[in-house]
Amino acid sequence: MKGLRWRYTRLPSQVEDTLSAEEGEEEEEETAPAPASAPEDPAEPQLAEASQVLGASEIRQLSLHLPARVAGHPWSLAFCTSRDGFSLRSLYRQMEGHSGPVLLVLRDQDGQMFGAFSSSAIRLSKGFYGTGETFLFSFSPQLKVFKWTGSNSFFVKGDLDSLMMGSGSGQFGLWLDGDLYHGGSHPCATFNNEVLARQEQFCIKELEAWALS
Repeated sequence: MKGLRWRYTRLPSQVEDTLSAEEGEEEEEETAPAPASAPEDPAEPQLAEASQVLGASEIRQLSLHLPARVAGHPWSLAFCTSRDGFSLRSLYRQMEGHSGPVLLVLRDQDGQMFGAFSSSAIRLSKGFYGTGETFLFSFSPQLKVFKWTGSNSFFVKGDLDSLMMGSGSGQFGLWLDGDLYHGGSHPCATFNNEVLARQEQFCIKELEAWALS
């Protein structure tokens, strides 16, 4: 486990985000936000191996909010920091070959659990990508899910130095740096979310990326 270390990291500006979205890859077609009502009897997700972050109760709660198209699909652990190390580049490498949705879950040094559902695999990109199925969530301690508001299309953007999910007014709903050790969370227009962690800046203790396909 890494020793505690701190450094100041400059967050990308909103201007850069806007330009990236305009000049980057062609965005995937947006879809309407998922209905607020959850299915009464969702298929119990089958995990290929145990999660070090989520317990059975958290997995069941999250499965209620996943799109119907992935209901009942097995969860495959594509990446975890305990096995693959604290590196965003390693996360991108482990995502190669995956094209389906991804559930990103993490626990910070305060023990807070939160994360995001991405409608497509996490990858390097010049601009934002994804669809309105994407959402953020936090167990604080009860599950809170923050769905797409429809106000912008800043779903997911990944470069070598950071991974960003949700944006607006220069803030990011969830932001992770290149070593997957420091991160931040702020209210943003994309999801109208609360701060996912107990503080706006946090250090990651454990992170997992589950491929739902």
